[in-house]
Amino acid sequence: MITKRIIPCLDVRDGRVVKGVNFEGLSDVSSPVELGRYYSENGADELVFYDITASSEGRSLFSDILRKVAEQIFIPLTVGGAINTVEDFDRVLKCGADKVSVNSGAIRDPSLIYNAAKKYGDQCVVLSADVKRVNGCFTVFAKGGRENTGLDAIEWIKRGVGSGAGEIVLNSIDTDGVKGGFDLEMLEAVCDAVSVPVIASGGAGSAKDFITLFKAIPRVDAGLAASIFHFGELTIRDLKTELRANGIPVRL
Repeated sequence: MITKRIIPCLDVRDGRVVKGVNFEGLSDVSSPVELGRYYSENGADELVFYDITASSEGRSLFSDILRKVAEQIFIPLTVGGAINTVEDFDRVLKCGADKVSVNSGAIRDPSLIYNAAKKYGDQCVVLSADVKRVNGCFTVFAKGGRENTGLDAIEWIKRGVGSGAGEIVLNSIDTDGVKGGFDLEMLEAVCDAVSVPVIASGGAGSAKDFITLFKAIPRVDAGLAASIFHFGELTIRDLKTELRANGIPVRL
């Protein structure tokens, strides 16, 4: 049986890890280098590094910090933030990333997914979708959740997978940072639409939320979280122990 992955997320702004609620009210947490090393040594299956203001500020991702993080960890690293061209993929991969996450850049130029997958392989291309309910419809937002694209999220994700995205990170803006549980309705809709791995993001507040996620939607491959891990409310090792005790396969 395929084990479920537990993935901490480093949202980086101005060289520091930050966290907010519903993508707003960001507060400082820690150094991404120190936090990345801690997670690598304490049971994380993978690590996600997002330079969350690179796109909105119109600049390149902080490659120097990324390189330092990559040097400290020994687990797969997915990186996103201002990935607008195949050259950006190349630059980030050379800094130590294993997979590259695209979001706003792919919305501006949907051919980016196809061109990157053709050059680096589907397994390297992760489509990250920031999704919020608008008038009852799942809608894609860009630029760190600041801009309503008007795109239907399910259709956009299906299009991305058809172009070569090998994995989906579904970020529910509605549940982000609220710690009330993952957005099961949104995740169910995405899992019904695509066959590639889906990572659930947004809403984790306890070990019970992960148990509910994997039991309610077995097709979800991984759970991603930030503040619950960053602030020491739950360790990854304790979470995995609870998951295994509830019959959910994990790597200990």
